[in-house]
Amino acid sequence: MLGSDRPSRVSELAEGIRARRWQTSGVLAPFSRLGRALTSQQLVFSVLIGIAFATICAAIAIWTRGEPLIAPGRVMNDTRLVRERVEIYDPAATDLAREQARALTPRVFVADTNTLDEIEQSLLNLPRTLAGVTSIDSVEREIREQFDVDEDVLAALQNEQTTGQPSEAWKARIGLLMDALRLRPMVDGETWQKASQEGRSTDIRLTNGDTSVLVPRVELINLDDQPRLYEIVNLLVRDAGFPASVRRPVIARLTPKTGGFKPRPTYRYDAALSTEAQNQSADALGMVIKESPVGEVIYRRDDVLTLSQFNLYKAELDAYSRATPPWKDTLRGLGVVLLAGGVALALAGYGSLFVPRLKRSPTRMAVVAILLAGLLALACLATVLNPALISVTAVLPTIAAAIIITIAYEQRVALAFGVLHGVLVCVSLNQGVSMLAVIVAGVATVVWSLREIRDRTSLIRCGLLTALVVGVVTFTVGLIERPLSGYSLRQLSIDSGMAAASSIILIGITLFALPLIERAFDVVTAMTLIELRDPKQPLLRELQLRAPGTYNHSLNVASIAEAAAESINADGLLAYVGALYHDCGKMNKPEYFVENQQGGPNKHEKLSPAMSLLLIVGHVKDGMELAREFGLPRPLHHFIESHHGTTLVEFFYHRARQQALKDSHRQHEDHEGELEDTHVPEEFEYRYPGPRPQTREAAILMLSDGIESATRTLAEPTPARIEALVRAMANKRLMDGQFEECDITLKDLNLIVDSISRTLTSIYHGRVVYPGARTESRVEKSA
Repeated sequence: MLGSDRPSRVSELAEGIRARRWQTSGVLAPFSRLGRALTSQQLVFSVLIGIAFATICAAIAIWTRGEPLIAPGRVMNDTRLVRERVEIYDPAATDLAREQARALTPRVFVADTNTLDEIEQSLLNLPRTLAGVTSIDSVEREIREQFDVDEDVLAALQNEQTTGQPSEAWKARIGLLMDALRLRPMVDGETWQKASQEGRSTDIRLTNGDTSVLVPRVELINLDDQPRLYEIVNLLVRDAGFPASVRRPVIARLTPKTGGFKPRPTYRYDAALSTEAQNQSADALGMVIKESPVGEVIYRRDDVLTLSQFNLYKAELDAYSRATPPWKDTLRGLGVVLLAGGVALALAGYGSLFVPRLKRSPTRMAVVAILLAGLLALACLATVLNPALISVTAVLPTIAAAIIITIAYEQRVALAFGVLHGVLVCVSLNQGVSMLAVIVAGVATVVWSLREIRDRTSLIRCGLLTALVVGVVTFTVGLIERPLSGYSLRQLSIDSGMAAASSIILIGITLFALPLIERAFDVVTAMTLIELRDPKQPLLRELQLRAPGTYNHSLNVASIAEAAAESINADGLLAYVGALYHDCGKMNKPEYFVENQQGGPNKHEKLSPAMSLLLIVGHVKDGMELAREFGLPRPLHHFIESHHGTTLVEFFYHRARQQALKDSHRQHEDHEGELEDTHVPEEFEYRYPGPRPQTREAAILMLSDGIESATRTLAEPTPARIEALVRAMANKRLMDGQFEECDITLKDLNLIVDSISRTLTSIYHGRVVYPGARTESRVEKSA
């Protein structure tokens, strides 16, 4: 029926199947199926997942669009005007005003009370010190030098005391002089220079104990400027009322002598108190509020955004949002919701049409929806936190989605989902066609370069190629849209380099996260399959040691299945590895399977057909337990559980029927009267529990396994006999309904039959018969 040279027979078979289904289902079948679909739990879950996905994506997009997505230091691509009058705190003007307040705050000088008291006491006691002196030679040399005393001054000072005490007039003059010195601070040269240059205040603050006064800054006296010092001191002494005869010792006490006495500063500059006073003056100022009218330019194209411009942009965005009527916000939000709903509908439609695994599993739909929504949230959040990195944050999440979906499903699904996700990202981030072009280029490169992950080199190659494409496209669209200036080109080069470097980093992360992706989506990559086909894998080693016949059988089946899968563009590597492990459950009781009996007695001869059935069928359950114990990926579990589908264990079924008929005949001979009912087994009692193959690769394994075993029963496996056997077996499985749950077609089945026939012919090719050689053939019974 599946002869490659008789296509008409294939057509007849297809027509017969369609006719049988039509007769069975009836005219109202389409309406019945539609009703069941609309009320199915799967559809309800799918609709709920789509609504949740659209709602979450719309909420993320609406929130992101309301955030400022520009950053200070970036070159602006357009010009922005104030749309709503706004009053904004101007930090630059505030800082300037505070700096001016600090500069206008008088510096603080603290009196050196010890020095002032020492000056006052030395001048006040001078007449008393010289009261009993009869000649200038009797005065100590230090006092003579410090006060510049001679005979005339000595006589004049002695007249300023009565009974050994300073006169009241002398005391009064000293008091006036000290009051003047407290208002005319004497400082060293370095302090005088700083005080003359720092700040813009014309005053200084003098602090003496609890008193504090403001005096003009010009009142400072520089002790290192001797001519000016002498001039000022002379005026102070004169203004204090000292007669000319006693001025000289007072002036001498306050001015330095060449190579001798040098007076100490009467005030010192207090930096801590000055800073405190400046901060108090700055803090006393309020914030400077700037009013920006409608139409004022916030920034222009080619401007490098400053912090003040950025703050004005944020304030204007908030003001415009508050001033916008609610109905406008509602309509704009509705547009975003409709777009998100359209993307969700497109994703669902594409998945239902081209991704059966998604269509059949609401759980997979939910995982994909969470993945896409989560990566959209990541792109938006990262961009809001650091808009300067938008060339990375807007592109990388979508490329990551394309990588994961390529690994989990297939290339065309990743391309479609990646483009739709890129649309969502661009809408959320207020980006145009240029950003979408970068995203699509990155997604397309990843999808094209990740045809199959057979080794780490393929991922590295994908990363390098993606980095090159993303970097070049980012630079290209930047030349088109950005202003062309030196700073802008440097920024564009940095953005392109970061986008390229981040693509390589993303591939590196993917390499480490590959096992997690495989577990999350129940898939297995070619890299993992290549590791699992290694004969040194623990489970394969156990199979070799405990059931060597089964292991050799699995190797033959694997070769047959791989070639058949490649003939219809299925996953040949997956079929090969699945075939290696499909019979691993036989190693628990290997002696009950003919390929491991090695010519010894058949143990089933001593067992009832029902017991033999349990042992034969049990290898599927045992295989599943071993697969879980050894941690085989879940996609390989299906090969173990479905490689017999729900087929009939024919040998023991027929033996059971024969025994039942014999028992019935024996009872008839022994008892001519009433006979006991003898149970004749039905077919369903001797069928494997299933499930049937769900994938093309599992269906190929079912055929390869049964045909390889059946071929070994041929006494003379000629090409014609092999081909006839293969076609008969394929037709039998087809009519038994074993392929109804997988997407294999009659055309595929015909190609599979041809491939299996060629492979088996090459395995059982003819050999030269040598003289004297004896050829023994043995018919093997296959389970």
